[in-house]
Amino acid sequence: MLNRLKNLKIVKNLKKELSPKLRWLMFTHDNNDKSSAEYIKMISGVEDLKSNSDELRLEAMVREQLKEEFPNIENMKSYELLVDAVMHNLKKKQLQATDNIDFS
Repeated sequence: MLNRLKNLKIVKNLKKELSPKLRWLMFTHDNNDKSSAEYIKMISGVEDLKSNSDELRLEAMVREQLKEEFPNIENMKSYELLVDAVMHNLKKKQLQATDNIDFS
């Protein structure tokens, strides 16, 4: 019975017409976020990118410095916001420094 359906003109035409569209929909559904760490890990086979590891080390240094300068600050509610603000300022200064570089 299934073999007969495969041979019908309508089924052949549907398969021929829908196949590219269906493949495209499946592709776009599966590949929606190419910037995610999981996608990069899957493609490159690298567990952690150097830029991510550098950023994590910098954040750890910021946290350590804040703990040294302000004892028991890690127990306060605003600690995470302070760490984020310091990281933001450091990244902003780094971008400004790279903008001023003349490559000519």
